[in-house]
Amino acid sequence: MASLMFADCSSSTTSRIIHPNIRNGSFLPRRCIDQLRLQTTTSGRGCALSIRSSSSPTPVVSTLIDGSAVAKPIRDEIRIQVSRMKETIGVVPGLAVILVGDMKDSARYVRNKKKACESVGIKSLVVRLPEDSSEKDVLKSVSGFNDDPFCPWNPCSAASTIGKQKKKSLYLYHMDEQNILNAVRIEKDVDGFHPLNMGQLAMREREPLFIPCTPKGCIELLHSYNVEIRGKRAVVLGRSNIVGMPAALLLQREDATVSIIHSKTKNPEEITRQADIIIAAVGQPNMVRGSWIKPGAVVLDVGTTDVDDPDSRSGYRLVGDVCYEEACKVASAVSPVPGGVGPMTIAMLLSNTLTSAKRIHNFH
Repeated sequence: MASLMFADCSSSTTSRIIHPNIRNGSFLPRRCIDQLRLQTTTSGRGCALSIRSSSSPTPVVSTLIDGSAVAKPIRDEIRIQVSRMKETIGVVPGLAVILVGDMKDSARYVRNKKKACESVGIKSLVVRLPEDSSEKDVLKSVSGFNDDPFCPWNPCSAASTIGKQKKKSLYLYHMDEQNILNAVRIEKDVDGFHPLNMGQLAMREREPLFIPCTPKGCIELLHSYNVEIRGKRAVVLGRSNIVGMPAALLLQREDATVSIIHSKTKNPEEITRQADIIIAAVGQPNMVRGSWIKPGAVVLDVGTTDVDDPDSRSGYRLVGDVCYEEACKVASAVSPVPGGVGPMTIAMLLSNTLTSAKRIHNFH
């Protein structure tokens, strides 16, 4: 997989996507094209469509999985709960982020977190450390937030971002991200990356205090669109501790039969083509082409890569791991980039933050 080159599969398809219709708390997900026969349902999760992954060779046309629409009622409920907590016990939950260095994607994620926190009434605190900070500097910040009863904190930009930045910076090789994760109080590990939380996730009949936000958001999207998981074949592309491995574990908990594709996997296209559910999280733009997808499969695209785009105001655009335009012609449902999994990641982070604050302050 490492030898696969970036392929531009952009087309005018995206510009024809219409916005979802929201009525009485339900929404009709957007369509890429307008030929797919879908079974309408009433769902307690607020989705008006039922999607069944299919083994039929008949080509289908995809429903767009709208993460923003699914995330909205979740965030609305969080806003209500935060307000109630403030009025009842005078506590406002806070989310602290330690950002080491200034990687573009990490900085963007932190900005999105801050904006999301403010939208639901959660305090947002950001500690920015230079790229050449020592591990001791990071651990000192961790200790401060560990001792603050008003701050659940978020280690993603401190520890897991270090792992990403090591590829680009010699400064961060001296940091042990595992030491940083171990230093976080488990009841404040709202990213779900603490070894104890990850270990509990891997064990049957055990429940971690927190589940990693992106995999949790993926499963919630599948539930919201009434996608059948039990007994289905699922393929997860990528085996990172942040997305790939926990996503595979969550799918197993839902009784799916799961395969993991990684850089040493032989015939990844052939294996992926057998899947009813695909979660792509490798950071390889447009790696999953239409030929990789079984007709009727459900595809969640977690990948986000900045690609130069002189026509964009920012000078770049986000590209996912899935060739979206090709996937739309084969899959029964596809999440776009941006607007698919991303909004759910933020919503799950806000949910975990509220849960942490409630536990710490014994608020029910």
